[in-house]
Amino acid sequence: MKEIKIGLATCGIAAGGQAVHEAFKKELKENLLDIPVKETGCMGTCYAEVLVELVDDSESHLYSKVTPDKVKRIVDEHIMGRKPVEEWIIKNKNIDKEAAFFKKQKQIVLRNCGVIDPGSIDDYIAHGGYQAIRKCLKEYTPEQVIEIITKSGLRGRGGGGFPTGLKWKLARQAQGDKKYVICNADEGDPGAFMDRSTLEGDPHSVLEGMMIAAYAIGSDEAYVYARAEYPLAVERLVNSIQQLEQKGFLGHNIFDSAMDFKIKIKEGAGAFVCGEETALMASIEGKRGLPRVRPPFPAQKGLWEKPTNINNVETYANVPWIILNGAEAFAAMGTEKSKGTKVFALAGKIAKSGLVEVPMGITINEIVYEIGGGIAGGKKFKAVQMGGPSGGTIPATQGDLKIDYDEITRTGAIMGSGGLIVLDETTCMVDLARFFLNFTQNESCGKCTFCRIGTKRMLEILDRITLGEGKEGDIQLLEDLAYKIKSGSLCGLGQTAPNPVLTTIKYFREEYETHIRQKKCPAHSCTALLTYTITADNCTGCTLCARKCPVHAITGEVKKVHTLDQALCIKCGLCFDACKFEAVLKN
Repeated sequence: MKEIKIGLATCGIAAGGQAVHEAFKKELKENLLDIPVKETGCMGTCYAEVLVELVDDSESHLYSKVTPDKVKRIVDEHIMGRKPVEEWIIKNKNIDKEAAFFKKQKQIVLRNCGVIDPGSIDDYIAHGGYQAIRKCLKEYTPEQVIEIITKSGLRGRGGGGFPTGLKWKLARQAQGDKKYVICNADEGDPGAFMDRSTLEGDPHSVLEGMMIAAYAIGSDEAYVYARAEYPLAVERLVNSIQQLEQKGFLGHNIFDSAMDFKIKIKEGAGAFVCGEETALMASIEGKRGLPRVRPPFPAQKGLWEKPTNINNVETYANVPWIILNGAEAFAAMGTEKSKGTKVFALAGKIAKSGLVEVPMGITINEIVYEIGGGIAGGKKFKAVQMGGPSGGTIPATQGDLKIDYDEITRTGAIMGSGGLIVLDETTCMVDLARFFLNFTQNESCGKCTFCRIGTKRMLEILDRITLGEGKEGDIQLLEDLAYKIKSGSLCGLGQTAPNPVLTTIKYFREEYETHIRQKKCPAHSCTALLTYTITADNCTGCTLCARKCPVHAITGEVKKVHTLDQALCIKCGLCFDACKFEAVLKN
């Protein structure tokens, strides 16, 4: 046995990975086995955590859902007895239970996640790390590097989709005695964990991409702006930068060239608006994170009034691969205007949630059904929410839509940074819009009247509708407010805040109308509009519902039909969940 790898990204740790890690070390010590137990990042199959990979001379064996009490058997039978515990293995040379999950993926950004030890620069170097920046410094001029990135078709993965090569070119051409490079790692969308997982699993690829960008635009200083809520990502970034400095890869004359470069980390306090680049720069400068009017754009006048290039984590992580494999290889993937791959955090009502990287041009249905395994619990696929609070909802009827910046934008949603939340028939679209608008309303910096007050008024309307107090004209009022907020707001937060409302009205208008006119929630989700009743036809008098009711609203004798007092019912739904005979109805 050469080594044991344990997935210890946030997903693995949350599933109990640290306890599994300690259990392996304990068992190996007790059996006098000298086998390295290594940490690695997210392997993608978050639904199968804790993941443990045993690597020997001939193959690797990937175990899923490992718990501390399983470790002894794995050590005894597999490591010492040389007989793998096959019922716990999801992949080796003879078994591949998750083939469908990976079949249509193409990993560029995630190429090292789950493969290398993110805490070891030597492991990254052994997998081709820092060869791309060496190649740039020795073989290409800055202009040639920009040309390669331009020809690749790489667009910014932070949500806007602006051509990366053009952004670098503008920064290169800008006049200034000092230039900055910034990595936007302020991932704040609910349900999004792409950037966090990349930083936790392969921080060096991001740092190397930043080095290449700095060489291309003529910068000697960079910042990684990472939110403090990502302690593991920040820890691994700090460790990686320290290793770079120890090897002399940061500082003066890096890689025996004339290039000087240093990287600093700025931890953000979690303000969603600081994901907007001008607010982000204000935060780095020690000011309140407020957006400013553009132009001038950061490429001309950014951090401390100096030309600045800002890209997000995923964008930088693509760069070393493009340099080593060529612009043509990257451009060969995807669609005409959206090249390469896209990382998505696949979450929500999906059977197999996790981190996926797919070629541009793949359809929503392929992601949901072929990669994600369909809807959890066998329920009906209703829609996907893309782009988080700035994005929108795409109905299942458009499941054949290709993942492409322009195609997604035409639906009213946006690609965003890569959150893809799958929704089923139990999701209320009015309540979903209310959830996202509540988020953006809370996160508004308050600078713009349209954003500060307009989103508040929209939220009040949505609250009324979900409480059964909606009235005729509310839908039209929501649309009117939405378009005024979009046109009158200063930054991307306000300009996109109405998108979840507009797209749910566009594709699920009848749900709004049912809430307003019939005072009913078709998804049976809005608590204020629910009514629980007990049907005599199915009630067996088992008393389970009565025992579960926290307010004693259900009464009845054993083996006799029970009754539910509507005046006492708090609509908690515990009776509905407890009943095994479909006697409790939810209307």
